[in-house]
Amino acid sequence: MAAAENLITVKDLTKTYRTGDIEVHALSAVSLTINKGDFAAIMGASGSGKSTFMNILGCLDSPTSGEYLMEGRDILGRTKNELAELRNSKLGFIFQSFNILPRTSAIENVELPLLYNNKSSAKDRKERAFNALKSVGLADRINSMPNQLSGGQQQRVAIARALVNDPVIIMADEPTGNLDSRTSYEIMDIFQKLNDKGITVLMVTHEPDIAQFAKRNIVFKDGKIIADNPVKERLNAAEELKKIAARSEDKATT
Repeated sequence: MAAAENLITVKDLTKTYRTGDIEVHALSAVSLTINKGDFAAIMGASGSGKSTFMNILGCLDSPTSGEYLMEGRDILGRTKNELAELRNSKLGFIFQSFNILPRTSAIENVELPLLYNNKSSAKDRKERAFNALKSVGLADRINSMPNQLSGGQQQRVAIARALVNDPVIIMADEPTGNLDSRTSYEIMDIFQKLNDKGITVLMVTHEPDIAQFAKRNIVFKDGKIIADNPVKERLNAAEELKKIAARSEDKATT
């Protein structure tokens, strides 16, 4: 079996905020490796450091000290423009609140990241956006406005937008936080299928049941990693959705 290939390596990552005379250690010497093909859930209570950690990995924030390598290359020494290009070409972001534009159709929302790529034509952008929406089951809703879509469908649009630039890693911050159980499992089904295709997934969640769909659970407390373990009884989202459907049928017939 081939050795796992490192995608992200951080060493002694520290983030300190200062308010007046008080220092707050959001991260304290965190070291971690994310391999290509990982599906990791990052967990922890509010204020544990998990969101700070994700913001640094997503090049949205910088640490006070430490090292951050992606695909073996130093990230922390890059300029703002280089970081913006990296975010657009390598990373796909998904947020709890979807962050899609309300007055823009599904396909136009998905096209947005491609507008920063001068090499793609309008036809190419439209085709890639359509294929991304098709991959999340929304081929028939490409011209729908966000207010015509359910919360789960809006999150699918956000996932399609994250996929449209063929990222090496998807970073999702509480992607099921605003969704009911069934819709959450549908989103996890998409993530598991993307992960099966080789896309690395890093997901912040406070929901233990959602973390069971990942391959690995990383737990933060007080700015440190206190646990990093493979998921022993991993849930299969497609199977869980079948169980929900069966229960619904039973209720309908009784």
